[in-house]
Amino acid sequence: MALNPKLRDWQGRTVWLVGASSGIGQALAHQLHWAGARVIVSARQADLLQTFVDEHAGSTAKPLDVMDAIALQQACKAIVRSHGSISLVLYCVGYYKAMSAQQFSLAEARRHMDVNYVGALNLLDAVLPQLLLQAHQGLETHLSLVSSVAGYRGLPKSLGYGPSKAALSHLAEALYLDLSDAGIGVSLIHPGFVATPLTAQNDFKMPALISPEQAAQAILKGWRAGDFEIHFPKRFTLIMKALRLLSDRAYFSLIKRVTRAS
Repeated sequence: MALNPKLRDWQGRTVWLVGASSGIGQALAHQLHWAGARVIVSARQADLLQTFVDEHAGSTAKPLDVMDAIALQQACKAIVRSHGSISLVLYCVGYYKAMSAQQFSLAEARRHMDVNYVGALNLLDAVLPQLLLQAHQGLETHLSLVSSVAGYRGLPKSLGYGPSKAALSHLAEALYLDLSDAGIGVSLIHPGFVATPLTAQNDFKMPALISPEQAAQAILKGWRAGDFEIHFPKRFTLIMKALRLLSDRAYFSLIKRVTRAS
């Protein structure tokens, strides 16, 4: 049974992708444009956004920093003035630096929380009144947050990234409980390893690595099915989900053995 309205027809729909200058966000922007959506892309890199707009007629760039709550509010109002409504809002902004307790940095830990979680709160503050109004009017409305399987359980060298993604996943679940009965679809995206500028920092072989285009296809499939949680690639994420069922003793022992051998 679908937990959300199934998103199948993008023709003429307005979608706002926050974090679309590269990686998964950019790949989704490409595919939604090809599917007929009116795509608005946001990120800090104005030049990359402009390149996308130049190559995709009818799309719009709204350069901004997600830590600037006022800029997000202004962008939301401008989109509504131009397009009337926003069918889908996606938060796909991410920051990642490997960090262990032995190299703990308060500044880095806060940076992860700011970009990966607080930025999403800033976006919610900007869009929730509009989304609630649209839902009251009977308009198709969907909110989607991109988290990570790194938020499932604690992992080595993930002292900054993992907790920020766990917070984002928890936020999406709470939002679903509050908004689904109001007519707003909410989805939570848990990618495994995707070849992006963030994962390019890793100094280990990433299992089941996929391309941003494959990730975008999996997300569109999940939206079409009306899923709440969209996780991929399943050959990896199902294993990560199963690890949550292990006892603490078994989990910690397994992860220590695996990481020492790698």
